Amino acid sequence: VQLQASGGGLVQTGGSLRLSCLASGSTVRINDMGWYRQAPGNQREVVATITREGVTNYADSVKGRFTISRDNAKKTVYLQMNSLKPEDTAVYYCNAQVQTTPWTLAVDHWGQGTQVTVSS
Repeated sequence: VQLQASGGGLVQTGGSLRLSCLASGSTVRINDMGWYRQAPGNQREVVATITREGVTNYADSVKGRFTISRDNAKKTVYLQMNSLKPEDTAVYYCNAQVQTTPWTLAVDHWGQGTQVTVSS
């Protein structure tokens, strides 16, 4: 299973970016998907998660600014980030709980990370 994240970049305060993460390989079923981030010197933290049925959860710091969504047919999760702030600067990682055979439990998989930099 591979998770390929894209869409990061440099943006000014107040700007927007849209991250995408495509899952490929042996994916019988993808359960929860999510986005996490890690700023220099900080631990990785959850940004937003979404269940297969579309139930979402957000970190308090991004509520009202970020929107997570997914397309199950395309095996892709998105993160629309609006009203970006310098404190949103971090490497963003996508995560997916993937079941690779009908007989095994879902296991966490991570993308390679994409840099988001918000200038003040």
